[in-house]
Amino acid sequence: MRLRVEFTTEPFDLDEAPAHALVAREVIEAADLDTVDVGPFGNTVEGGAGAVLAAVDALLRESLGAGATRISLQVNVLGEGE
Repeated sequence: MRLRVEFTTEPFDLDEAPAHALVAREVIEAADLDTVDVGPFGNTVEGGAGAVLAAVDALLRESLGAGATRISLQVNVLGEGE
């Protein structure tokens, strides 16, 4: 199964990226994912279910530990592939 996850971390800071956003980017870019699109107001990743779910677990733990007060996730099943 392949998954696509869209996520944001809060609180926002338009002047500079907060620590939780930088940690989220590091976690996602280090994961074994097929597609990573990191942007200022939302992020999207795609890959096999195992890799995506492991990355989401790390994302939640690390971002909350770095000060995120809210993390919004949307998970879509794309189909078979893992």
